Amino acid sequence: MIEQQLDTKTKDGAMSTFVCHPERGGPYPVVLFYMDAPAIREELRDMARRFATAGYFVLLPNLYYRSGVMELGPLPADPNAPERKRMMELMESLSISKIMDDTQSMMSFLKTQKAASAGAMGAVGYCMSGQFAINAAATFPDRIKAAASIYGVRLITEKPDSPHVVAAKATAELYFACAEHDRWMPLDQIDPLRQALKEAGTNAEVELFPGTDHGFAFPMRPVFNKPAAERHWERLFALFRRNLG
Repeated sequence: MIEQQLDTKTKDGAMSTFVCHPERGGPYPVVLFYMDAPAIREELRDMARRFATAGYFVLLPNLYYRSGVMELGPLPADPNAPERKRMMELMESLSISKIMDDTQSMMSFLKTQKAASAGAMGAVGYCMSGQFAINAAATFPDRIKAAASIYGVRLITEKPDSPHVVAAKATAELYFACAEHDRWMPLDQIDPLRQALKEAGTNAEVELFPGTDHGFAFPMRPVFNKPAAERHWERLFALFRRNLG
């Protein structure tokens, strides 16, 4: 495996990005891996490596670079802890438009990487970034041909860039994995999401993972559910195989 921590230039500065891909062969299809709210950490790097071992060129960008933050470290369980409040502030500092600008910058960076394929790309976002992965597919329909939201939040909002609205602009196959117990994406929003995607004529699937909590795919979370996590990996790899080659 080749691993690098590189700065990718954006219009707002330098975005530190973890890059990994197989050592030999290529070029490899690209997967954009958007981080969740607790920021970059070894847990996410390990997940990026798992994508790469399956034959992908993976970009894991630090979306908090505008705030000068790279890693937050361990977070207390108490939702009122200062560390968690800081995480929420950082999350709220982001916007879909900012992340789409960052995505455009990553695509420019990829043109300099011989190991990265210039063909179909995939995108996956967890938690706060599920909305970013879907918007990326809608914003760059000529490149992103598979996108997944894993227990994504804010999938149905009143804004024009709400994922349930912009999905109609995507040509990608879309996949939404939802936890049964998720206060950020409650059960009563799942059927409306399915209906909106169906009415828009999208190639999309919404899957409910019974008995799971928000964050079930992260090995270091107390809510980690290994069978569900492995199923989510199977579903992602199948999605990318079908659409990225």
